[in-house]
Formats: sequence, C-alpha cells, structure tokens
Amino acid sequence: MERKILLSESGKFYKANLHCHCTVSDGEWTDERIKEEYQKRGYSIIAFTDHMTYQRHTQLDSQDFLTIAAFEANVDAPASRYPDWNTRPVYHLNFYDTCPDGRDPSSVPMPEQVYTVENVNRYIRERREEGFLCCYNHPWWSVQTYEDYIPLENLDFFEIYNHGCEHDGLYGYAPQAYDELLRSGHRVGCLATDDNHDRFPLGDPRNDSFGGFTMIQAESLTYGAVIDALRQGKTYASMGPLIHGLYLEENRLVLHCDPVEKIFLLTEGRDGQSRFALPGESITEAEFPLTGKEGYVRIQIRDQNGRYANTNAYWVEELLG
Repeated sequence: MERKILLSESGKFYKANLHCHCTVSDGEWTDERIKEEYQKRGYSIIAFTDHMTYQRHTQLDSQDFLTIAAFEANVDAPASRYPDWNTRPVYHLNFYDTCPDGRDPSSVPMPEQVYTVENVNRYIRERREEGFLCCYNHPWWSVQTYEDYIPLENLDFFEIYNHGCEHDGLYGYAPQAYDELLRSGHRVGCLATDDNHDRFPLGDPRNDSFGGFTMIQAESLTYGAVIDALRQGKTYASMGPLIHGLYLEENRLVLHCDPVEKIFLLTEGRDGQSRFALPGESITEAEFPLTGKEGYVRIQIRDQNGRYANTNAYWVEELLG
C-alpha cells in the first residue's frame, strides 16, 4: 500500500513563532532585536502580531529569515458590566495575511468593540474574505469558556500552547479546549507560540521567549510556500520535542520523533492508544492501527522534561478514504 505522507521525514521544517509582540505595541524588544535573538536559537519565521496594529516588517526579510504580516485583534467585554479587568472576558484573535503585497496597512480595519459572537464572527469573515487566516488565542487567559469559543466560525487555527500564559499562571497549555473545538465540528490546526513581550531580560526564568514554537514544513522559505504549508496543515506545535515524520501505511499511522517517554494517539472519543518507554529509557517511534471509527486522530508526545508536541487533527474518513 502506498504511503500517505502527512509530515515528510525528508522535507525541510522551519521553526516559527507565530505570536510575537515588539515595540510597535507592548513588547519590550524592537523587531530587529527579536530577529537577532530568535535567529540565534534556530528560528526562521516570525509573525509580528502586535495589538490592534497591522504592520509589515519586510526590512527584516532575508534569505534565511521571513516575517509574516499579521496582527492581534481584541474585542473586550464592556467595562460597565465587568469593571475589574482581571475578570473581564475578551476575544483575542491573530490574523495572518496570505497576500500582503500591495495592501495598505492603514486599510485593514480593527474590530468594533461590541462583545457579541455575531460581531466577532462578522469581523473574522470579513478578514477571511480579504485573505487573512485566523487563530483563536489563549482561552484561559481570555477568561472565556466553551460557550464563548464554540460558536466562532471560520477559524483556521487554535493556540494549543502559549508560553507567555504558561509564565502567567501555568495555564498556557490548552489541549482540552482544542479537543472541544474538534468535537464540535471545527476543523482547525493547532499552533504553539510564545506570545512574548520580553518584560524580563534574557536569562531571567520569567522571560517569555523561546518556549513555544510551530514547525512548518514548506517547500522553501518564501512567503507563498510558507502560507501554502499553513493552509495545508503541514505543521505541528511543540514546546521542545521534534517530530520527524508522520505517515499512513496500510491503515497504520506511523510517527517518528525525538526521544520521548510517551506517545499518545487521541481520538474524537475516549478510546485512544499509547506507547510508553520503560523507566529510564525513551522511544522514538510508534505505530497505531486505525479502525475507521476514530472520527479524528491527533498525536501528542511528551519528553522526559514534561514538554509536549502535538500534531494537527486528521479526520479518519479522509485519511482512509
């Protein structure tokens, strides 16, 4: 049986931070400083998602570094109803421009501050029609629940890990919310990001850079190729461990990865599969037979330091079809 390649072992992966703040909004580092520090640590792609500000950073682009034109939009619940900012619900959404050439940054409107799902969905739809991809960010930090994010429409991604939020209160990792979206019919990929503001210096354990990243398997480090890979789901989200390949062969889903202690196959229901390393040892691959009844499948791995990596969800009817 021919292999169906989901993530190729021979393809090139580019390391990306797709949620980043610089001095354009409330980040402490300039965009030049961010490029310098992230390149030192193997990153090739940064999406500058400054708050309510669409701005390109093409002066940073080079043969080995690419910036994605993007911004983070928010719609806040009214202060009259929630006077305490600490408990005020908000929608935070990242938008990634798939076709920035020729776009006037000042022509991109920011959302109306009307805290209704109808208003938020209208704004997402309008930006999607203009060529933006949308990611729903950090539900715990946003003081939101299932009822707030399940009615959202036209989402492309969900932020399964946010390193800045992990620093705020150990609530940066949100796999349950990802599965809630998937079980409710959303076909969204997952991203791991930093959401860095760099208010603490390098070396300080509270610095929020370099903790969550998305690996993008693109044909080249060019804008069009990276956007195509994002659209096609040629990505995975990680806090550290790397995935080297993922494919389907004879109804078996096969994963190759860095040495880890646990590999899980998660499904739409409660019945999943797992492979565990023996104490003091590690594993680097796993095979999971599929029955066709899983609904969707996604793989989650955990290394010896408690760091996770997650694949996107794949719908079994399409995998086996």
